[in-house]
Amino acid sequence: MAVSRLAFVGLGAMGLPMAGHLVAAGFSVRGYDIRAESRAALVAAGGAPAETLAQAADGADALLLMVVNAAQAEDVLFSHGALDALAPDGIVVLMATCPPGAVEAIAARVSATGRRFVDAPVSGGVVGAKAAKLTIMAAAPSATLAEIRPVLDALGDRIFPVGERPGQGATVKAVNQLLCGVHIAAAAEAMALAGRVGVDLAVVLEILSGSSASSWMLRDRGPRMLEAEPEVTSAIDIFVKDLGIVLEAGRSAGAALPLAALAHQLFVSTSGRGDGAADDSQVVRAYRALNGD
Repeated sequence: MAVSRLAFVGLGAMGLPMAGHLVAAGFSVRGYDIRAESRAALVAAGGAPAETLAQAADGADALLLMVVNAAQAEDVLFSHGALDALAPDGIVVLMATCPPGAVEAIAARVSATGRRFVDAPVSGGVVGAKAAKLTIMAAAPSATLAEIRPVLDALGDRIFPVGERPGQGATVKAVNQLLCGVHIAAAAEAMALAGRVGVDLAVVLEILSGSSASSWMLRDRGPRMLEAEPEVTSAIDIFVKDLGIVLEAGRSAGAALPLAALAHQLFVSTSGRGDGAADDSQVVRAYRALNGD
């Protein structure tokens, strides 16, 4: 089956440009988001809006979910008629960051209807979504993955088959998020120390960014740590969620994750002070609070 008719749910900061790339690649895209302005933006990009989730999925060959969490995915699929409206041999592509166990459970319910499931979380953030340069960690039977591959190729430049079982993509994404969260927290700790002793932070950041201590997260988040209210590209609460998923995966595997646990607490602390919607670089505020700065 050639996949051509797509339903796309979740037209947020990443989902909207992703849907736009699919339109540009020649797919027929019908999208849904609770925000009318997001649906209007899809229309401007050449897609079609849907007033309900069931309408979005009606007769589609594939349903792509770029939602916040597993609970939202379950709600879309099983409580609002989206799965039932999908073509009988259609494919559900879950691209959100979710716990591996939850992904397995969702996949089982999808498969019970005769439809197919692809576990395909993404990495690359808003920048990657806008540039169609996402990294996609895809787990599905090879035949299903081959059918959906043209869709994934329109969204990312690094598509990695990571297994055939649901949850394997989610597990790889959890490992990715472990490193991302710990790297951001470590960068914040370093910048907080430099600020505490009165070193010029811009100079320190330039030095570190070109040294063996550098990381992608330091180079990307570091400049925003120097801003009082930076533009939000990924919120603190996203890492509260994602590192929670990491710790859940660790418990399930019997793996100790002390650094991830500490990083999680720093993000939780920042969120608990009312900064959950702030850019995730602002985890540096947790260190400033600890130090009385």
